[in-house]
Order: sequence, then structure tokens, then C-alpha cells
Amino acid sequence: MSLSVYLRPIALAESPQSEEGDTLRLGGSMVWASRFALISRENGKVVRRERYSARQLEGALPALPDDVAVQFDNLKRVHAPIQCGARTIRLDQPQVMGILNVTPDSFSDGGEFLDKPEVAAAHAARMVEAGAAIVDIGGESTRPGAAAVWEGDEVKRVVPAVELLAGMGAAISVDTRRASVMEAALGAGAHMINDVSGLRHDPRSLQLAASSGAPVVLMHAPGEGENLHEGGTYADVVLDVFDWLCARRDAALAAGIAREKIVLDPGIGFGKTLAENLALVNALPLFHALGQPLLVGASRKRMIGALSNEAPAHKRLGGSLALALRAMDAGVHLLRVHDVPETVQARDVWRGMRDAALTDFSQLV
Repeated sequence: MSLSVYLRPIALAESPQSEEGDTLRLGGSMVWASRFALISRENGKVVRRERYSARQLEGALPALPDDVAVQFDNLKRVHAPIQCGARTIRLDQPQVMGILNVTPDSFSDGGEFLDKPEVAAAHAARMVEAGAAIVDIGGESTRPGAAAVWEGDEVKRVVPAVELLAGMGAAISVDTRRASVMEAALGAGAHMINDVSGLRHDPRSLQLAASSGAPVVLMHAPGEGENLHEGGTYADVVLDVFDWLCARRDAALAAGIAREKIVLDPGIGFGKTLAENLALVNALPLFHALGQPLLVGASRKRMIGALSNEAPAHKRLGGSLALALRAMDAGVHLLRVHDVPETVQARDVWRGMRDAALTDFSQLV
């Protein structure tokens, strides 16, 4: 018999005072939860679901399984800033990570910046000026059906862009699943590793990431080999992805990666159907129970086209912003996006509304 428990926030409050303090701040973000579902799963099947307010839950903890107390503490964990060279990325409000693809075949902007480091750097500079906290540089397309890239070619694509951005003083993430690319990019001035395979693809990756001391993003993808999208069969996509990310977090910790260096990403669009992607987006608050900062990358993805008359990638701004705002409402810390100025503006307006709610003391009456 295998029993697992999950503590999922199911109701959010616009401020603590609106619920007379009966709330929990999620992951040190600007989001508060007021109701929670305690879900029990036995041998992969949900067998029980109980509901609690924040105060009820805290009072019930001594009689509940130890894992519930751990997840309760994780939900309210305040995360330290991410240090990227001289830049400090605070996680008490949503931060924007701008996408820079130096590939010939990425689904949205493939070829636009390939072998054009000066053009790529100019685009990255515009993203930073528009408010991107981090620029994420990728030299391999991970869209479904994309051909694998030889790591030497990936290094040749990524390193010149990293060097130019490092000279600008930008905070740089490298989007790769190959240890040699990680090593070359970090040596050229990158600060962060974003691995869509969760440090599984290359057997050297875990130890390299640990020895580098760099922050790492561990993303869920079901594929074991070159195709990260294959094998996406789930009993319950939300709980299965939660368990997978928990296992990858623990593997990273066992390899010597410091807890404060680990960011988790549920992998929207990787080996998941439209319904499964939507379920994950709706369940994002649950992932705070893993106790790590959260990143979501849903910008311009196929699910937006599926919900909007097959709009092509370059016409998915509205859907991208809708998903970004949903992630902000869930307390997600990092938003990986193509459209930086528009997302930053949406974030700033969202932040204004959150600040107004937090300072509206009429709710105390």
C-alpha cells in the first residue's frame, strides 16, 4: 500500500485582512490562500479529499501525517533572492525572464537570431530595458518533433550571445540539457542553468550543476531520451507532475545542489494534452507545497492556438498574457516569456492591484 498526501490551496484571498487573517501567504509572494484541500492518494488513485481553512489546517496538523506539516511549512516558505552575478533577483513579486532563441527552428522565433550575436544582444538589451530580470538563452529547439542538436553546434550558438550579454551586465540563464553546454555558457558569463530535462538527460549535469553553485531550474518533461514529449501518460497529471518534481528536487539536493538554488517548473506544453496543460495551470498554487520558487513558461505555446482558432505563434500575445496573469495569481515567481514589454506592463498593473488590496484597511471593518 502506498499512501501519498497533497496540500492544495483551492481558494485565494485578495488580502489577509479580507479573511480576518485566516490565510497563508504562498511562497513569499503577493498571494494569500484561505482554503485548502488535503488530498490522499493510494496506489495512484485519489481516495479522500478534506477541506480546511488556514486556521483549521494549522490546528489539525498534530493529528495529520507528517508530510502534511512539511507541505504546510513549504507553502509559507519565503524564498531568498536569486543571485546572478552582480544582479539580485528578488522573489517577493513576479519577475520576468525574457526568451532569446539562437536556433534555426524554435516554434516562435527560430532563425531570427541564429549566427547573429549582435542582433541577439540588441534584442536582449531591449528586453532588459523593458524590465526583464533574466534573459534565458537557448541553442536547441525543444518543440515537438524538433531535431536533436550536436552539443558542439549548441555551444557555438550559445556562447557568443552569452559573452555579449555578460558584457552588458545582464542576468543570464542558459536553456540546455547538455553538461558541456552548461559548462561553456557558465564559463562565458551565464549565471543560471535552465534544464528542460530536470538534469536527467546528461549524466554529468547533476554534478556539474552542484559544483558550479549556479541556480538551476528543474522542469518536468516525461521523455527519457531525445524526445522529451514522449511517454506522457498520467494517472492524475497534477499529482504525477508534483511527485516527479519532488523526486527531481530530492535528487538535486542529494547531488549537493543547495536548496535555495533550486527552481521548479511544471513543464507546460511538454508531453501533455490541452486538458492536462489546463489542469496544471489551474493547480499551480499546489506546487508551492514543494517549498521551492516556481517558474512557468507558457508564452505563445500550442495550447493558446488550440483555444483560439489555431492562431499562429506570433499572434498569441493575448493568450500568453492571460496565462501569465493566471500564474501571477497563483504566486508564481518567474515568468518565462517572449513578449517582455507587454508582460512587464501586465505585471506592473497586477502589482498595483495587489498593493491596493493590501492597503485597503476598510476590509478590517
